[in-house]
Amino acid sequence: MITTQNLRYAYQGSAELEFPDFTCEPNDVMLILGTSGVGKTTLLHLLGGILTTQQGNININGTEINKLTGSELDNFRGRNIGIVFQQNHFVHSINVLENVLLAQSMAGKPTDKKLCMNLLERLNIGDKATKKIKNLSQGEKQRVAIARALVNGPKLILADEPTSALDDINCTEVLSLLEEQAKAVGSALIVVTHDTRLKDKIAHRIILQ
Repeated sequence: MITTQNLRYAYQGSAELEFPDFTCEPNDVMLILGTSGVGKTTLLHLLGGILTTQQGNININGTEINKLTGSELDNFRGRNIGIVFQQNHFVHSINVLENVLLAQSMAGKPTDKKLCMNLLERLNIGDKATKKIKNLSQGEKQRVAIARALVNGPKLILADEPTSALDDINCTEVLSLLEEQAKAVGSALIVVTHDTRLKDKIAHRIILQ
């Protein structure tokens, strides 16, 4: 599903970050752990095609994304990769359902209100569909972010620090929710975090140092 080889990245004026090779298969869940500054978010942004690969290869579902042009990568990302960002970039002038529909539109797919509503219902926020983002709790916002990441049936789901600000109960709930929904669409799930509570919950893991 996703395989990396010889990945390295350096920001201007900073030491080069070197990442271990790994493979994550469909329906697999992988944890990438590490303290601040070791490159966790950089790796996630490379995997998601947000940062351009400087060295090495990333193969997602048979496509080497480091060989795609800017427009090709944007199109590929929209159709194949769902990202749950640490800071969610919602459009606050529209409601919950419209934010999820927007994710379909931006991926070049026809909008499907019924599909989006079904997904919101599965995440137990169907009753919030017409609410503005500002009127949601933090947990409800996380569910909207997950819905938006899943709506296009991505082959790969990337989650950046989805539990670090949560108490133990909500940490377990959000992780279970991500795993459940990833399996429902047959996706590989990669969680990037410094939250060591997840070490005992996900067997497949890489620790960046």
